[in-house]
Amino acid sequence: MSSNTFGKIFSVTTFGESHGPAIGCVIDGCPPGLELEPSEFRHDLDRRATGKSRHTSQRREADEVEILSGVYEGKTTGTPIALLIRNVDARSKDYGNILDTFRPAHADYTYWHKYGIRDPRGGGRSSARETTMRVAAGVVAKKWLAEKHKVRVAGYLAQLGEIVPLGFDPSVVEGNPFFWPHEAQLPELEAYMDALRKSGDSVGARVTVLADGVPPGWGEPIYGKLDGELASALMSINAVKGVEIGDGFAAVSQRGTEHRDEMTMDGFTSNHAGGILGGISSGQPVVASIVLKPTSSVLVPGKSVDKHGNAVDVVTKGRHDPCVGIRAVPIAEAMVALVLMDQALRHRAQCGDVGPVTPRIA
Repeated sequence: MSSNTFGKIFSVTTFGESHGPAIGCVIDGCPPGLELEPSEFRHDLDRRATGKSRHTSQRREADEVEILSGVYEGKTTGTPIALLIRNVDARSKDYGNILDTFRPAHADYTYWHKYGIRDPRGGGRSSARETTMRVAAGVVAKKWLAEKHKVRVAGYLAQLGEIVPLGFDPSVVEGNPFFWPHEAQLPELEAYMDALRKSGDSVGARVTVLADGVPPGWGEPIYGKLDGELASALMSINAVKGVEIGDGFAAVSQRGTEHRDEMTMDGFTSNHAGGILGGISSGQPVVASIVLKPTSSVLVPGKSVDKHGNAVDVVTKGRHDPCVGIRAVPIAEAMVALVLMDQALRHRAQCGDVGPVTPRIA
């Protein structure tokens, strides 16, 4: 399997399967001197983890990070950083009944045609378990961005099924299992997810990520567009079927006089472009949103075929998320941070001698 590496200067290669002995990643291009301890991965990995509430998969992994290389006496050395997390709660027997069956809306059928073989245990390499290592790598990127450029990357759940936030208070996002920005709606979300889980069905979601403090100038005008690479990175997340930058698809109904972000020396008057103009950051907050499809693993029987071409009914058993979007918030944050750090290092490599440019809009 090729294409397991993401990024040009700051690059991340992940490896491992859902029910293999371990998952891991190798981070190349991290500058030396960044303080890094295993305990620093705990917060974001806990945010992504299963089994933290009844609204997510009940698989319970310790997700203890082992730093195998690239860190000496608590600081990065500039050499490859190898991270490993051992799987401790895999239940391969849950997937024994689908060994020869293609689950609808999963990667089973396409993997079979791509490789002629597949790992049915929890989806193998196609499982969202792989994103654990993206979150781990994102911890490194978030820390470097904050220390070197005062960039802060934060996300929230912007829609759950047909429910949208009726207010926005970023201070409550981290205090609830939905990453929801309006506390008064939490009882409604709890009831909604309880009913969904009892029905054996699933639902989609929308996640929005904001990066504050990104300076103007990151990104490239053609093939290395900041918004293009964000779109590619975010679309690589399991179950993502749509990506928007700024207003995204809402721009189809806007007039040019409305969509343009007019400029004054006191600041931009709006941010419909999501902080990116011509593929390059404008200095405004970078805003990206993703849409995740409903979880494909449901208890409601669905029609499919097996490897022999026989018609079958499929019921996917095991421990699954009724809405994968809930745990996608830290994953989306990580991918945005990885893109930004890579672009920051690329900008420094090519244009580090340009120096301050005026005027600079507040």
